[in-house]
Amino acid sequence: MYAVIFKAELNVLDAEYHQMAERMRQLATDKYGCLGVSSLAADGQEITLSYWPSLKHIERWKADPEHLQAQARGRSRWYKSYAVQVAHVQREYRSE
Repeated sequence: MYAVIFKAELNVLDAEYHQMAERMRQLATDKYGCLGVSSLAADGQEITLSYWPSLKHIERWKADPEHLQAQARGRSRWYKSYAVQVAHVQREYRSE
């Protein structure tokens, strides 16, 4: 399993942003096999973690035309800066 870590310094989050974020989550999950997404925004920062079964899944997601449009909108409007990291998850522990 792989994790994509998206960290951003926020500019302005409006209604369009929230609609786009929900659409991107749905698209990533339904069409590209994303295993789950968690996101938190506070103090002008956002971090989103998404989990994927393989690098191929991530590459296909990254190239999606609708996702590319969302990225362009993010760069021009919603984010001052951002960084993306891709990590291989070697172990997972849980407690109920």
